[in-house]
Amino acid sequence: MSSASGPLPIINVSALVGPASSEDRAAVAREIGAACRDSGFFYISGHGVPPELVAGLDAAARRFFALPLERKMEISMNRGGRAWRGFFPVGGELTSGRPDLKEGVYFGAEATDDEQRPLYGRNLFPAEVPELRDTVLRYLGMLTDVGQAVMRGIALSLGLDEDYFSSGYTAAPTVLFRMFHYPPSPPDSDDWGVGEHTDYGLLTLLLQDGNGGLQVHTSRGWIEAPPIPGTFVCNIGDMLDRLTGGHYRSTPHRVRNLSGRERLSFPFFFDPGWDCEVPPLPSLPQADGGRPRWDGQDLRAFTGTYGDYLLGKVSKVFPQLRDEVLDQT
Repeated sequence: MSSASGPLPIINVSALVGPASSEDRAAVAREIGAACRDSGFFYISGHGVPPELVAGLDAAARRFFALPLERKMEISMNRGGRAWRGFFPVGGELTSGRPDLKEGVYFGAEATDDEQRPLYGRNLFPAEVPELRDTVLRYLGMLTDVGQAVMRGIALSLGLDEDYFSSGYTAAPTVLFRMFHYPPSPPDSDDWGVGEHTDYGLLTLLLQDGNGGLQVHTSRGWIEAPPIPGTFVCNIGDMLDRLTGGHYRSTPHRVRNLSGRERLSFPFFFDPGWDCEVPPLPSLPQADGGRPRWDGQDLRAFTGTYGDYLLGKVSKVFPQLRDEVLDQT
């Protein structure tokens, strides 16, 4: 059953994670469908991720971000090559062409160097925080399972078989993970930790610490999405918007850390396979109306694979790495 967190619901997805009756799964799917049609954002509980894993990730991340900048730069993104993994300093990532007030580390599914495509390969881990490697890789595995579970609910909410996505678009998902550290924003400034944007793929599962700062643009205007212990914030991305013909909208959101304290967040992106094309589902008509996208893009006009879409988006976020990666594609 769901409960309210202001305008955003909390949905218990345990029926999708473990054994449950078809009636229980259908009930959760209806809640997810309602949230996707309303704001594209909701919280999930009952996900099965152990609290000790979450605590270990938070502790390891804090150890890393407390290192001197020169030590963090030992795993900088310019050492990650085409895999596009590693650390970037404050101001090193752009949203809508403007530097973000945050630093972070990019991770993804661990792979060998044999795969010759961008945004895929080996992760970079800091020698001074040795526990981070096992913690991140375990977290990636568990969040991949949670992502598949939520997508089962989304499939059911659309009148599809529950394995519709896992047997196709997410049979070999594109899995990306970030650790972000937001210094406090001055109260009288217009500096954003992350400016207004939508996410690129199917589904984002966000773990945030207790300091808040996430804001979501709904039909009721901008609202706060405060941290709730034991939950993840879940939101849908551009490819699910495209798949559903706009019935499920990818919702603009942004971050400003006004807590006066250091803020950490951990977004996990669960997206279609790299080579998947993502045409609108034939069973759903195109939806009209809604708030124009923040970037003016018409998702219906895009053609190509998800890898094409993702590479085009990420190369705008890190323009200094664009030529290096695109020259190798």
